[in-house]
Amino acid sequence: MGVATGLGGVALVVATLVVNVLVASGRADIDNLLWTFGLTTVGFGTVKAGIALVLTGIVVRLWMRVDAVEAALPRLRARVEPEAHVPYEEIETPFGRATLTERAPGLLPPQAMARIMWKPMILMGPMLVVIGLVLSLINTGADDPETRQALAAWTQGTQFLGEAMLLAGISFLLGTILAGLREGGGEVQQSLGIAVKTLRMPASAKAFLALMFGGFLLGLAQFVLYGIAAYVDDPATWFAWLGPMRELSLGILLSGIVLALFTIGTVLGFQHWRIKEILETGR
Repeated sequence: MGVATGLGGVALVVATLVVNVLVASGRADIDNLLWTFGLTTVGFGTVKAGIALVLTGIVVRLWMRVDAVEAALPRLRARVEPEAHVPYEEIETPFGRATLTERAPGLLPPQAMARIMWKPMILMGPMLVVIGLVLSLINTGADDPETRQALAAWTQGTQFLGEAMLLAGISFLLGTILAGLREGGGEVQQSLGIAVKTLRMPASAKAFLALMFGGFLLGLAQFVLYGIAAYVDDPATWFAWLGPMRELSLGILLSGIVLALFTIGTVLGFQHWRIKEILETGR
């Protein structure tokens, strides 16, 4: 479903490209550029929705992996006597500092929030993008210059707030994956009756959080400013800098997603190292 949705989004973008080429060659009316802008943004949003669907599948597979490891490790680990005294403290690992605890630690606050927030973000984002498309279609048939200015501003602000919400939803889904890795890794170790080693939040995860919230707030700000630009006397000046601002918000969110993926790779490397340690030492 995720792949099909993503390909559908690409098809929408290709369709708008064809119409824009016809406008450029003089074979179609220039007013078509109003609705093709809206449809292009819908296409990008559809691709992001496809990414979100794929990530939800990864969340499901992650817990299948946890169940498989939890079932297999007791039979594969080395047989050793339990440690008499375990120093529960911070330790150094090849992947950074980790904590050594008796029981699996709970989720970090950002991870708990991610599990709650990804659904509303993924639902509201496409709704705003479609609302913006409707506004662009209305604008195509508008004659009054002031009405066209207002509709153009609200179209852009609404659609790019929807895009920011979709990227924030994807970010929260990646946070949900990190939450599953933390929770599942602790669950497997605790089930074996051994000390639980949990990687501390890497610097890349902290930077990811900063970029995600910063990018989303910038996306919200551009929506408010486009609302103001809808009714000013000189909209061209506002549109000139609001365009790069909205793209910057998406760029910041995407940069955060890159760091989230890097963090997931780090945590997976840590868990692979920990599984290997359990197999070899039994602890």
